[in-house]
Amino acid sequence: MIRLVFIFAAAMLAIAIACGSDPTARPDPTIMPGPTATEVPASQDQGQQSAPAAEPTAAPAMLMPCDGSRGGSVGDCAPEFAGTQEWINSEPLSMESLRGKVVLIDFWTYTCVNCIRTLPFLQEWHQRYADDGLVIVGVHTPEFEFEKVYDNVVQATIDEGVAWPVVQDNDFTVWRSYSNRYWPAKYLIDRNGEIQYRHFGEGKYAETEEWIRQLLEEDGMAAIDPNLSLPQDQQRDDAFRLGMDVTRELFAGWKFTAQQGRGGIGQGTEYLEAARASFNGDGITPVVAQFEAPGNLEPNLIYFNGPWAIGPESARHAEMTMHHDDYLSLVYSARSVNAVLTSDSGEPYEVQITINGEYLTDENRGDDITIGEDGVSYLRVTEPKLYKLVEHDDWQGEQELRMSSMSDDFGLYSFTFGVYEDGY
Repeated sequence: MIRLVFIFAAAMLAIAIACGSDPTARPDPTIMPGPTATEVPASQDQGQQSAPAAEPTAAPAMLMPCDGSRGGSVGDCAPEFAGTQEWINSEPLSMESLRGKVVLIDFWTYTCVNCIRTLPFLQEWHQRYADDGLVIVGVHTPEFEFEKVYDNVVQATIDEGVAWPVVQDNDFTVWRSYSNRYWPAKYLIDRNGEIQYRHFGEGKYAETEEWIRQLLEEDGMAAIDPNLSLPQDQQRDDAFRLGMDVTRELFAGWKFTAQQGRGGIGQGTEYLEAARASFNGDGITPVVAQFEAPGNLEPNLIYFNGPWAIGPESARHAEMTMHHDDYLSLVYSARSVNAVLTSDSGEPYEVQITINGEYLTDENRGDDITIGEDGVSYLRVTEPKLYKLVEHDDWQGEQELRMSSMSDDFGLYSFTFGVYEDGY
């Protein structure tokens, strides 16, 4: 799945950021070859005995000016990194300074599960082709406010092994200059600064690498080892078949749920009253509502129990307790479950997690879950990020997840679900 950004000017007058499938229509990529390289003989000193002639080498072709329109379509001149904030892993770069290189622009944000799934392929391209002239630039355009914080982005690049240059695009300036609408989105730019290929969402990794090789080999920039294998798209779980249900991405904050019930909240009346009160206030301060979860849960909807503060980006447990009677729950269908969580105070807290009333085990826990000596499965939230909660051996239908915490910092932003063999 990929994420789609559009303007929401109806009930909440907010920006809503949607998650959909790969678009079916996109420009066919076309090659724009540069001038033919010429052979230059080795020079010889006049008046001295001639040295053996060296093999002729191909001189780099002259860089041609990119004098077309600037934008994000194939054939456009790539826009500059204007209006951005801090650079990570690099001094500030410009498209002009990158002339003569093949540039891969990757729009991402660090809690986007679709972006995270593409990072291993970016890592391989960086390792394989950086010495041949490929420069990857990650344009980090945030979905949530905490993703604008420089230290958070730096920590994410460390955690995820992002070694290439990353620039913060907190105001969506570069995003808009490309007319981009998706996380993740990739744009391949030739040595003259012209966009030659683009792809939105996950997948098509072999096709993208073929384009990288072709652009690097043009004009004798590099000679790619033909024995390098092309990557394969991630494999879906064998138990999952087309037509089976996979729970869509679910959001807890009203900014994202307001558009067409996108967040999937089970208790619409109580939730909407709190959301409207928050919106009609300052649009930032959450409003607390009292929820009571029903005995039977409809699939693919978030339910709350107890007092919860409904804010624009998240729903937060609204009081400190000495018990686990307050919780959130949902019935999902997937192989893996992930959640974006944070702490308003910055202090760590623990969240107990059960599936169908049972604690998780080593067979179905996600990487971020700890199993205590008493068998209790819990998550320790220490920083704002995407946490891996559940990893079944195969796709499972209609499993009930419950999360509870005694902390009033327990705040949920979103859930994402996967059917891939390698997690997420």
